[in-house]
Amino acid sequence: MKKYLQVLKLFWITAIAAELEYRLNFFLAALSSLGNLIGSLFGLFLFYRTGYTFQDWSWEEALIILGVFTLLQGFSATFLAPNLNRIVNHVQQGTLDFVLLKPISSQFWLSYRTISPWGLPDLIFAGVLISYAGGRLGLSFDSYILAVLPLFFSLVSLYSLWFMLGATSIWFVKIYNVTEVLRGLLEAGRFPIVAYPTAYRFFFTFVVPVAFLTTVPAQVMLGRSQAVWSIGSGFLAVVLLFASRIFWRFALRFYTSASS
Repeated sequence: MKKYLQVLKLFWITAIAAELEYRLNFFLAALSSLGNLIGSLFGLFLFYRTGYTFQDWSWEEALIILGVFTLLQGFSATFLAPNLNRIVNHVQQGTLDFVLLKPISSQFWLSYRTISPWGLPDLIFAGVLISYAGGRLGLSFDSYILAVLPLFFSLVSLYSLWFMLGATSIWFVKIYNVTEVLRGLLEAGRFPIVAYPTAYRFFFTFVVPVAFLTTVPAQVMLGRSQAVWSIGSGFLAVVLLFASRIFWRFALRFYTSASS
């Protein structure tokens, strides 16, 4: 574990140093994130402006959902997209051979090799939005602390899904469209799960677990979540994490080395 932490520190220091050579990109990323957030707020406002509310979800509570969704977006832009989208390039160019020869886990190397600070604005805006909505709702500090664990489970589940899609590049090589489909499905998480018809709720709960990614952490923060959903969120995260590891090992059996 100590060796991996040292490697991770070296990875991220060099990655941030390289990215900061283009500091204007951070300003542009912040503007882009702000524009996306304003668009999301406007879309949510269109539902609530006439007094309509999603079932049992007030305006401020819906903002908590949007804040959690924005946090997941920032996490994806900071950690997932810079790393996992490059799996395709490694397979195409044959450089995956060098990754597999390294004396550390190939999944670890591919998942944490770099970091992008351009997702930080989303993380900051998410914190501001959740704090504002929580303040309006009178949430205590304990409420935020209780939501940390389900939020962690959400991040683990999102990472696992993204990594398994990245691993399919060993068969299909170009999977950019597939990751965009996942990103599009996850857009449903910007609204409470009750906003969708019953069939869609089933799909976004048990097929693509959007409900576990955004709605469950928000419910825990609001003190409205049943224990079974919190336990289910943790169980899903553990299962998906192990599944990503098993699936990666399975995919490598079909990888043809560039030197063979």
